[in-house]
Amino acid sequence: MVSLRAILRHPDDLYPMVKLKLAARQAEKQIPPEPHWAFCYTMLHKVSRSFGLVIQQLDTDLRDAVILKGVANFSSSCMQYLDRWCREDDTSIATEVKVPILMAFHRHIYDREWHFSCGTKEYKVLMDEFHHVSTAFLELGSGYQEAIEDITMRMGAGMAKFICKEVETVDDYDEYCHYVAGLVGLGLSKLFHASGKEDLLSDSLSNSMGLFLQKTNIIRDYLEDINEIPKSRMFWPRQIWSKYVNKLEDLKYEENSVKAVQCLNDMVTNALAHVEDCLKYMSALRDPANFRFCAIPQIMAIGTLALCYNNVEVFRGVVKMRRGLTAKVIDQTKTMSDVYGAFYDFSLMLKSKVDESDPNARKTKDSLETILKICRDSGTLSQRKSYIIQSKPQYNATLDWFLWKLSHSKSVAVQAKYYHTEHWSRSTLSHFTPTTQITPVLVSSCLFCCALLSGMYASIL
Repeated sequence: MVSLRAILRHPDDLYPMVKLKLAARQAEKQIPPEPHWAFCYTMLHKVSRSFGLVIQQLDTDLRDAVILKGVANFSSSCMQYLDRWCREDDTSIATEVKVPILMAFHRHIYDREWHFSCGTKEYKVLMDEFHHVSTAFLELGSGYQEAIEDITMRMGAGMAKFICKEVETVDDYDEYCHYVAGLVGLGLSKLFHASGKEDLLSDSLSNSMGLFLQKTNIIRDYLEDINEIPKSRMFWPRQIWSKYVNKLEDLKYEENSVKAVQCLNDMVTNALAHVEDCLKYMSALRDPANFRFCAIPQIMAIGTLALCYNNVEVFRGVVKMRRGLTAKVIDQTKTMSDVYGAFYDFSLMLKSKVDESDPNARKTKDSLETILKICRDSGTLSQRKSYIIQSKPQYNATLDWFLWKLSHSKSVAVQAKYYHTEHWSRSTLSHFTPTTQITPVLVSSCLFCCALLSGMYASIL
């Protein structure tokens, strides 16, 4: 019933979701026949199907290099897809074991015999069969290999540093995010340049691309990280959360809800500082496939922040964009004008949620005004389709009433059958306004269509 409600509230989500489903099936057919490449592609699809779809658009050589970089840096949560591999996040592995592996990992990728048993599920499979990754890596061009080795070495050293160090200050926070995500941004810029399709963009812009994604993940994943067993993962900087509570885990308790939301808003405002650099980076990309590869995760990030801001549900469960909207972003992000439009819409959404009593309200609004001005000054907002903010509800009061009725039956088909057997009286609908009244025939047709669409939607999900 939840999926039926979703499709009726957002009927324009259905088409991009069908396209996404078909694209996913097509991407699965494009997995190379060689066992080592098939392993790398399959692992990526298991971790993130949406990322797997975007990456398929890159040219073969660059796609292979980016996939290997992603698999080799599995511990990073950058690009919204790789965030729980044992090198960083498996808290069950002793520090004295983990640190040497991180420090030497850039050398292990050259060794077809190396593997290390850790993690669970697909992550354990990856580490047990790491020889596939090494074999594929050794088939890359030297330019790609050097870029991956350099970034992997620096990332491993940074992660090792923070195994023994807490994130205390905002500077520590930025440094940690640089190691696990900013370096991925630098590495991707080097891979783009090595492909001959892009100029080598500055380290500062590349770093901001990674930091914006990583900080969004850290904000969104608060509850999951703090409840991690056997040991909590604490990435929110003490310099920020200590202004609101005595211990980071206190934010999840209901009695601290007001302070928790204020702390959350502080964290979101910190992340917004990277948006200007991200927009500069994306506007400098020339290749359409490279552009989409970078732009889609960035739009997902600003959308996620807009949902998380001032939202106590971050401390109660999972807050994320609905699947239909994600499908729209993947389907409709093609040009920089689409990016400006999405950032403009989501920034307006976020701005509408700012409470003047929030301690950081002024700072948040200033950051959002900067983003909105950049988008307006682009001169492209009139060219976009505003698919994020709707001016009116997608369904009326009558349909809402039907949704309530449907939610109390065993199935849509059963409810439709019930309508035919019970012969609703005209008075049943008399309390609706003339503009919302519909004939019994249309009601019946709508119910059967809902049954059909519900089945389609469930198969897509």
